[in-house]
Amino acid sequence: MVKTHEITDKKIWEETVLGRPEANFLQSWNWGEFHKNLGQKVFRVGFYDEGRVVGVALAVVEKAKRGTYLTVPGGPLIDWENNKITNEFKKIIVEIAKKNSCSFVRVRPQILETEENSKLFADLGFRSAPMHLHAELSNLLDITKTEEELLANMRKATRYEIKQAQKLGIRITTSQDSADIGEFYDLQIETAQRHGFVPFSKKFLQEQFKVFAADDRAVLYTAWMDKIKLAQAMMIFYGREADYHYGAGAEEGRKYPGAYLIQWEAIREARKRGLKRYNLWGVAPEGDRSHRFYGVSVFKRGFGGQDVAYLHARDLVLDWSKYVVNWTVELIRKWVRKV
Repeated sequence: MVKTHEITDKKIWEETVLGRPEANFLQSWNWGEFHKNLGQKVFRVGFYDEGRVVGVALAVVEKAKRGTYLTVPGGPLIDWENNKITNEFKKIIVEIAKKNSCSFVRVRPQILETEENSKLFADLGFRSAPMHLHAELSNLLDITKTEEELLANMRKATRYEIKQAQKLGIRITTSQDSADIGEFYDLQIETAQRHGFVPFSKKFLQEQFKVFAADDRAVLYTAWMDKIKLAQAMMIFYGREADYHYGAGAEEGRKYPGAYLIQWEAIREARKRGLKRYNLWGVAPEGDRSHRFYGVSVFKRGFGGQDVAYLHARDLVLDWSKYVVNWTVELIRKWVRKV
């Protein structure tokens, strides 16, 4: 019989998450700590079968003007072929959601976008969400290959830009000091104004970086041309995966290939850490020029990775009257933001 219990021991949680090959930082202990530091309620649920942990689910209560809802990002990490576990998962998240006055539960599991997986969630009572929760179409690079093979598999223009950056003497510096996120935040504001997207708050970025950097799992990369800052990127190294989570660039950086060299140095660091894949994070559908992230997607795909489509976020509705309001707001935002 499958039972659920709260897990309060970081060691037990991390051992379970890190034992799952599909996992990334979204179900890590630190992702929960980050949300707790923002004042949000976090629930760490363990699934037990005969006293043994067989899966976990990190759930976060999100409060917004449009209503309160529960999210399970990049999870749960369970055996999706085990009906006892999937039914227990639904049972526990409904219980948590109702206790916290949530109108719905949004899940973006770390499983592929297939008809079989879509049916699995439909059978559990979930419906397709109007918006994504986290990156769903990602570009993943296999970094178990040699550096020579990785460079050879890149787009010719990308390989050229990396070599050009090295030839020009562009420097890459790294930091794990959360105080430096202030400068990254400023650069993100500049980038957001140029490209028309909504930036993250300074506290959001700093708290996230701080908890991961404390465990040597986050690094801030900066590209310099002499004393001119060209670009920055926040990378997270967790489990078997390194993630290009956030990036920002200066106007001056558009003249020099600093962003290319940042990615290459982060890939090299991930290989040194023994990681298996490099996740360039979200990309626009191939060829969709109307998508807001079309340009950066061309940049990301140049490194030779493969697009991987995770199952689109699914919603389990608990209060339809409140959900309809949220659904309408998110559809409008999706249209306005062109995502």
